[in-house]
Amino acid sequence: MNFDALIIGGGVSGMQCALVLGSAKNKPFAENKNIGIITHQRASHLKDALFNNVLGLSPKTLGKDILIEGKKQLSFLYPHVQQINNEKVLSILKSENEYQIITNNTTYTSKVVIIALNYSKPFTIEGLNDFIEPHQRANPAKNRIQLKNDNHLIKEGLYCCGTIAGWRSQFAIAAGSGASVATDILTLWNNKNHTKVHDKI
Repeated sequence: MNFDALIIGGGVSGMQCALVLGSAKNKPFAENKNIGIITHQRASHLKDALFNNVLGLSPKTLGKDILIEGKKQLSFLYPHVQQINNEKVLSILKSENEYQIITNNTTYTSKVVIIALNYSKPFTIEGLNDFIEPHQRANPAKNRIQLKNDNHLIKEGLYCCGTIAGWRSQFAIAAGSGASVATDILTLWNNKNHTKVHDKI
């Protein structure tokens, strides 16, 4: 299957990125874009999280519930964003003007790829090894990693967001990182005119 944008990772930053991209569906520059998210969440740190300090979330919200409800929200509001479950990405390879994303089940192509995985080792996606470096905002004793990037951009058509982009493991920061990448992609689709998406009453 061919995508215009494919997100890898279904945690906070990946799901927030998908929600913002999906919300632009009525914009002329985004209405025909094929968007997908591989929602592999086996190692998500959200599974053990409890949130009391996040604006908009009720106190004692559980991370494991956000993982479930986030997928439902995306499916309900923006069903055109394809959710790919139970697949793990093995490699990402550049070919011509697109990327090949090889999973344990099939191969996808996408013009834009967003890496939204967590910052833990091991990082096993082939094709990205040259970009791995020690995390700049984590306790060195934790031995966390990030992907080399310039404001989320690894190289043309390849982005990262959340902790793997070098941000701290804080819910609001990860969500903002994912939203930032989404608006960068929308800007790209909108002939590089700076773009954001807001719903209004």
